[in-house]
Amino acid sequence: MVSDNASSVTEFILAGLTDQPELQIPLFFLFLAFYALTVVGNLGLITLIGLNSHLHIPMYFFLFNLSFIDFSYSTTLTPKMLMGFVSKTNIISYSGCMTQFFFYCFFVVSECCILSAMAYDRYVAICKPLLYTVTMSSQVCLLLLLGVYGMGVLGAVVHTGNIMSLTFCANNRVNHYMCDILPLLELSCNSSYVNLLVVFVVVTIGIGVPTVTIFTSYSFILSSTLHISSTEGKSKAFSTCSSHIIVVSLFFGSGAFMYLKPPSILPLDQGKLSSIFYTAVVPMLNPLIYSLRNKDVKVALKKTLSRKMLS
Repeated sequence: MVSDNASSVTEFILAGLTDQPELQIPLFFLFLAFYALTVVGNLGLITLIGLNSHLHIPMYFFLFNLSFIDFSYSTTLTPKMLMGFVSKTNIISYSGCMTQFFFYCFFVVSECCILSAMAYDRYVAICKPLLYTVTMSSQVCLLLLLGVYGMGVLGAVVHTGNIMSLTFCANNRVNHYMCDILPLLELSCNSSYVNLLVVFVVVTIGIGVPTVTIFTSYSFILSSTLHISSTEGKSKAFSTCSSHIIVVSLFFGSGAFMYLKPPSILPLDQGKLSSIFYTAVVPMLNPLIYSLRNKDVKVALKKTLSRKMLS
């Protein structure tokens, strides 16, 4: 993926989460458990939505894709991190590093956008219920999904192109458990203000535009909910949105904390600890949040289990 003239480094050494030997095995089993729950939870939710026709509506169409994205980007990062806990030296080739970085960027940007699409869906469902079927038609949902993955590809291409324009000379030790933007910029021997500016602009757009969409949607939802006369109606509206609000807060909060602060305020050693939250914890929690707080998902799970037991 890179010519010899562009960089003298052909492989990187991932420093990992910690350099304390006594923590390696406990952390291996901890993150193995996180990954197992992530795989089971997200693939289970994907299967559940696929098997139950009453969940074939826009809300669960987007949830299906959220689970796919969570599973995919957790799989992009976690197996390599687990190898680092049990290997003396966690080596990744240059091409492997750039490939991991590309897919990481793609899935993270896609997650930001799918969460904003889900917020728009809730806005239409609560504020314009009579127009919901027309506004959120299958064609519109497919166009929104195309936009989600299109933004993911665009963000990944820009970020990866920015990193691949750098030269890596002698030092090849990445101060992280994955190939991420800031530690690679720190490692490069020719990174400049322009490279940092590109990162800041792309991350600001990737987080800022979906955040504005989400806040605008929920501002209208809140205004509409306050005008509902019945307590039951208000409760149902808040219940419909609460799971999504929790997921958005966890993901965007941890992501903004990592990337929208200068390294002088948040050193990389602390940054990689905070990145654990949105790369390992949030993908594990998302299916739990949606399944435990969602009546339709609980009903679908009971029906599916009943069919399996009777068959």
